[in-house]
Amino acid sequence: MFSCKVAEVQVDFAKQKVDINYSLEAWHKAAAEANFDAYFNLMTTDGVFIGTDATENWQNNQFKAFAKPYFDKGKAWRFTTISRNIYVYENQKLAWFDELLDTQMEICRGSGIVEKVGDVWKVKHYVLSIAIPNDNVSEVTNLKKVSDSFLKLKLLKNY
Repeated sequence: MFSCKVAEVQVDFAKQKVDINYSLEAWHKAAAEANFDAYFNLMTTDGVFIGTDATENWQNNQFKAFAKPYFDKGKAWRFTTISRNIYVYENQKLAWFDELLDTQMEICRGSGIVEKVGDVWKVKHYVLSIAIPNDNVSEVTNLKKVSDSFLKLKLLKNY
């Protein structure tokens, strides 16, 4: 008589989170050091970067073209992690995260998805947002009202 028993695989989510954190820190460090190759090697080939401006929604090659002049000058951007939450999907190939960053724009929030490619966690999708204190939202809204109204008309026309 034969018996088939599926072996239970113990998932070490804590180690996955350490590895993801390492990759994200290396990604931010590569930007701070203007290391173009290291930075983009830590993104998937189909990666997306969404910046703080409503028009900044770049596929990988578009983002490379945008970022290259900054990296070539030896000064890209410096994001220092204040805090980060990481959530690993049960298949251990995808995870999502959110982070608070100290930047030249003061506190920003980054959020995204990382994918395990071989043994390396790479950024697949990243969204950078400027964190606005609730008490200042009206002031910021008034500052951007005119430019946003023109952009909305343009975007809705193309929708």
